[in-house]
Amino acid sequence: MIKDYKISVPFFEFGPKAYLYGEELLELMKKIDGFAEKYDMDVIADVQTTDLRLIAENTSDRIHVYAQHMDSIPVGRGMGTILPEAVKATGSVGVMLNHAECKLTLEEVKQAIARAEEVGLATIVCADTEEEIKAIAEMNPDILVAEPSELIGTGIAVGREYVDACIDLVKSVNPEIMVLPSAGISCGNDCYNIIMAGADGSGSSSGICKAEDPAAMAEEMMAAVRKAYDEREGKA
Repeated sequence: MIKDYKISVPFFEFGPKAYLYGEELLELMKKIDGFAEKYDMDVIADVQTTDLRLIAENTSDRIHVYAQHMDSIPVGRGMGTILPEAVKATGSVGVMLNHAECKLTLEEVKQAIARAEEVGLATIVCADTEEEIKAIAEMNPDILVAEPSELIGTGIAVGREYVDACIDLVKSVNPEIMVLPSAGISCGNDCYNIIMAGADGSGSSSGICKAEDPAAMAEEMMAAVRKAYDEREGKA
């Protein structure tokens, strides 16, 4: 965990994967930046490595720019790898690790978290099974994304039983780890249900990128996150 790292709860995570990049991504991120202000919400944007500086330099502090991956290598040899110091130098504040589409061994996750902490990057780490969730929670990432890999990109959202179990498991290891149960999020109602179940945040990738109007879908989801959290906390 990064000491003094601050992100508001509830937060929203947008992962464009390789669907969007460059100026098209920036145009959408500027709109999402506006929604972040409108709904008083921080947003994690885990974008292509080549877009890290572009997004970091052209959005507000409400947008927390994260790399989609990095390697645990030191400065020096490592052709074709992603250096932690180079990620930090773009203005990024964090890194995503161990997504189902870029799996690491548990030892590689541990080493990458250590390197991220060394250079001052927050970590959002993905996990699937109960065993993996527990093992990664013990590594103390800032945020843990619990998502069944078979549901990623399907539009079938994780169920309440899975969400409850994940939150309980992670918080039993370290109550300071923020939990984002995910996978299959395709509309605002999915986000609403995740937050009402006790999650610290919600997010989407293909649900936004493949929508007829990505900006409108992003706003629908972020509005649902805010509504659910305010209702859950008695602020509505």
